[in-house]
Amino acid sequence: MNQPVQVLVIGSLNMDLVTETERAPQVGETIMGSDFRQLPGGKGANQAVAAARLGAEVIMIGAVGNDDLGDHLIRTMAQEGIKTNAIRKVADRPSGIAQITLAQGDNRIIVVPGANLACTPEWVDQHQSLFQQADIVVLQLEVPLNTVIRAVELANQYDVPVVLNPAPAQALPAELYHQIAYLTPNETELAYLIRSLRVQDGLDQDVVIQEKEGFALLLEQKVPHLLMTVGAEGVFYASQANPQLQHHPAFPVAVVDTTGAGDAFNGAFAVAIAEGMSMEKSIRFASAAAALKVQKFGAQAGMPTRDQVEAFLEQHDE
Repeated sequence: MNQPVQVLVIGSLNMDLVTETERAPQVGETIMGSDFRQLPGGKGANQAVAAARLGAEVIMIGAVGNDDLGDHLIRTMAQEGIKTNAIRKVADRPSGIAQITLAQGDNRIIVVPGANLACTPEWVDQHQSLFQQADIVVLQLEVPLNTVIRAVELANQYDVPVVLNPAPAQALPAELYHQIAYLTPNETELAYLIRSLRVQDGLDQDVVIQEKEGFALLLEQKVPHLLMTVGAEGVFYASQANPQLQHHPAFPVAVVDTTGAGDAFNGAFAVAIAEGMSMEKSIRFASAAAALKVQKFGAQAGMPTRDQVEAFLEQHDE
């Protein structure tokens, strides 16, 4: 390719505050921790880094606080080659954080969205020109839902395809589905979307919906392409053009850290689609990126480069 594809990411930037300890404290108890790390995160930022390392020109719309954490998050994005002019700094909210306690192989997480809530529809509207330049728009649900809705409207206005990773899971307006070119839930998120649709239709949301039925129900909402990521099981895919459920197995690898695996998949998938790869090749490319990510520690630190993904695919040539 002569020119890199333009990927516009609208989403969250968080600092992950990770404490390791032998056990979680009881109520009112103080214990000693064994390690502490400050790691840039947020699903939007993770997916932006994933796309940038794969050779895309990435622009991010988001918000951080006017604080040291916000400076660090913006600096990290810039070091990855991501354009940060549309990341606003707000004085009335702190930067978003995720407080993570790791103990006995389990984790307890408190997310404080903070400045991510200042990534508003009005802020997105101020950057309409970025939609005109973009080859693809990437969204998640860690910023306000009305911001996501507005971003989808603008992308459709400028005929730019949208990848929406509906995480963390929340109900979406039924009229939004047909405007999303590529919807990429994991298994839990797909189940949540189905339950919310049944509630909107006045149906019993507690009825167990099988996988194929779930895909059929979402395809009834006119989603053009539906991909469900299932970790080590790979990816299930169906579309309006071919509603028959297809399975793409994951690459078998030794797992070190699954944090950010879904973000690696989504960032890589967006790049592949924007570059004009077929659906099958795009899923395979994104699956390779996720497989490489889980072999390294850290969401952003573990994101692979383009050379690494292409070398991995050559080693696993079908």
